[in-house]
Amino acid sequence: MPKLPRPKLPLISIDNAVAGDNKIKLTSPTKLPNATGFLWNSSMVMQVNCRGYVNSQFMQPEPAKYSYAPNMEAKSFIQPEHSYFTHHPGRFFYLKDEDSGEIISLPYEPMRVELDKFSFELGHSDITWSIEHFGLHISIKVNLTKDDLVECWFFSVLNLTEKTKNISIYPYFTIGYMSWMNQSASYNETLNAIVADSVTPYQKVTDYFKNKQFKDKTFFLSDTRPTAWHANQKVFEGEGGLHQPSALQAELLENVEARYETPVAVMQFKQQLLASEGKSYQFLFGPAKDEAEIAIIKEKYLGHRQRSQTEKSYRDYIAQSKACLTINSDCDNGNGTGNNGFDDFFNHWLPRQMFYHGDVNRLSTDPQTRNYIQDNMGMAFIHAQQTRKAYILAVSQQAISGAMPEGVLLHQDAQLKYINQVPHADHGVWLPICLSVYLNESADVSLLSEMIAFADSTAEQSFASHIELALDYLINATDHRGLSFIEQGDWCDPMNMVGYQGKGVSAWLSLATAYALTTWCDLCVEYDISISKQKYDEYRFAAQAINSAVNKHLWHGQWFARGITDDGRVFGTNEDKEGKIFLNPQSWAMLSGAANQDQQAEMIAAITKQLTTPQGVMMLAPSYTAMVEDIGRITQKHPGVSENGSVYNHAAIFYIYALYQAGQNNLAFDLLSKMLPSLENAQRTGQLPIYVPNYYRGAYHQLPKQAGRSSHLFNTGTTSWLYRCLVEELCGLKGCARGLQIMPKLPTTLKHLSGQRLFRRAILNFTIEQSSEVTAVTILLNEQKITGNILTNLQAGQHYQLQVKVAMTAEGTRAASHANGGQSHD
Repeated sequence: MPKLPRPKLPLISIDNAVAGDNKIKLTSPTKLPNATGFLWNSSMVMQVNCRGYVNSQFMQPEPAKYSYAPNMEAKSFIQPEHSYFTHHPGRFFYLKDEDSGEIISLPYEPMRVELDKFSFELGHSDITWSIEHFGLHISIKVNLTKDDLVECWFFSVLNLTEKTKNISIYPYFTIGYMSWMNQSASYNETLNAIVADSVTPYQKVTDYFKNKQFKDKTFFLSDTRPTAWHANQKVFEGEGGLHQPSALQAELLENVEARYETPVAVMQFKQQLLASEGKSYQFLFGPAKDEAEIAIIKEKYLGHRQRSQTEKSYRDYIAQSKACLTINSDCDNGNGTGNNGFDDFFNHWLPRQMFYHGDVNRLSTDPQTRNYIQDNMGMAFIHAQQTRKAYILAVSQQAISGAMPEGVLLHQDAQLKYINQVPHADHGVWLPICLSVYLNESADVSLLSEMIAFADSTAEQSFASHIELALDYLINATDHRGLSFIEQGDWCDPMNMVGYQGKGVSAWLSLATAYALTTWCDLCVEYDISISKQKYDEYRFAAQAINSAVNKHLWHGQWFARGITDDGRVFGTNEDKEGKIFLNPQSWAMLSGAANQDQQAEMIAAITKQLTTPQGVMMLAPSYTAMVEDIGRITQKHPGVSENGSVYNHAAIFYIYALYQAGQNNLAFDLLSKMLPSLENAQRTGQLPIYVPNYYRGAYHQLPKQAGRSSHLFNTGTTSWLYRCLVEELCGLKGCARGLQIMPKLPTTLKHLSGQRLFRRAILNFTIEQSSEVTAVTILLNEQKITGNILTNLQAGQHYQLQVKVAMTAEGTRAASHANGGQSHD
């Protein structure tokens, strides 16, 4: 009987088979060639490409490599739109059919042979490939450990035929160019490992002592003794290169060392598989200081029992990312295509990404202050105590003048590096803005009375006083017009030449300062925070004065300009050829109260016309195409990339949050849906729906062919704000001093929403639905009608049934009022 054709598998799907650990599956290595997943722990991170490339680094305590490119690399953070090339570091497995001599590489690179069946599967705590070829089923899996610096790989092969198969398996793990001073590699028989040695290059005597503890070795351990091995990349490749390595043409590898040559880790395992027989291998790969440490790693992680324990421990670590909300929606994204992964993304992948940011601080030892504070805002939805600790640490590094540091140093030897050596003016605005989420989730007003010293003084003041010093510093850092100096950048780092002479000002920072002042005053009222009447009145007056100054000097027709340069040129107006309109001033004018209803309508219309794309809202338009010397290096970035007019999601989520505050629920949800990676937009963005990237390519009207591409960079300040929009705005389940405030903001397209909200350790199972039977929010708690819209006296550990009905929202209209006894503090 002839074989039936295989059913065509979807390119991307969500596999719900594993309870609590949905997997995203990709069935082609060529349709989304840059698709990646990422794994991390407190000391390392690896970004794994569907074709087998890996970008990894570890902390010692600064970022370092153990798998290098074949040339000397400059040290930098993980880059957007990371470029892959033939010799890019990877974890590959060559497989030879010894009977036919045919060779393939797995999971796809570097030979790029079309496989019979391919599946790249991203779980929350592991990454797996499931492949069929040569009548074999091959599974490749990687996970990390909870604490140690080691990649744990598992390779299994199963003979699907009725014939005996003779094969050789060659794991090929890149070690690369380690050091111009000293590098080598050989097989260590005692460890059953290929061990590469190097010396981190240095010149100063003092660096010798600093580097003594570095993990300058890279190891590749196996649980099975190899038939042969190879440690010399150039000799291994020979004339065939990685696409057809010369070393694989021989029956056995030739056990070649690397002596001041580029190392590689290759082992050969000759294996005979009877019909339906399988074989599995376990490999460990990572950095180490010496052979003794490698031996400890081997003992700890090699073996079936150890592997099971390691996988469980790491799975439990990632499970700590469970946040305060799970949802079930009848979601349609507003454009008729739906979004099959909407719930999956918000329930699993977004909290996972948010946890990565807050738990390991992007694996930086000096995260920028603005990033550190906003990333830890998100942790308030997961582990509020961690937010508390982070905010105390941040203010402990404040100067007694009130100036917040450029970056927060996370260990005693850390130093401010790279961008943190450039003065930015915005770091003081974030504490009061982000503190509101911590207080809303925890009601922990005791934080405000914590006594904390300064970076330059042992004198202690309360946390609340630290915030007020930061606000005072911001108020004083203004020019004769009452606008905020920008220095060499505000939230937008590369806007570095607007005010480097000390005179340029920022519309965005002025508005953000006004919003921070208003937020702090609102928090003082809401949570009964002690503040003098004089100080309170000063802050209210200052916020109004700043808003007035921005309107006087920076309102230009339909939108607010971005700033005024050192030479007095207003930019970000219709008079500019490029950079006519910037998103951030409009968003924050809505938040600060600077924009009245008429202005908001004009701004939204201009944003919709000039900045909105199928993938979201661009940060500015048109993108700059040449250097503008009174604005700075933002204008030198490629059009549509990063801050130069991309759909920069951090800026886009500010706008979405502002729209929710303005009652523009339909538009807010439409733009939020555009932002989300999904099954439907994956071929346009090129990424899988497991994280929100820091940007999608913009310059939509200038370079439409490239528009919408993902940066594939999962480091972004978007995550905390996106989750905040979900919890506090869309679902409207927002904490306040008295309890849980119920103010859902459902769009027309979302008629029903249910789920579970964890709030101050109370558990609420909720349903929210639009109903033609009500004209205002109606609430039943355990079937009892609630007066007003604040749930008080919720008890920790208790379960509640919450039923909420909201008035139907007409298409294209603003949301109906929720003023039914509660107050919103934004």
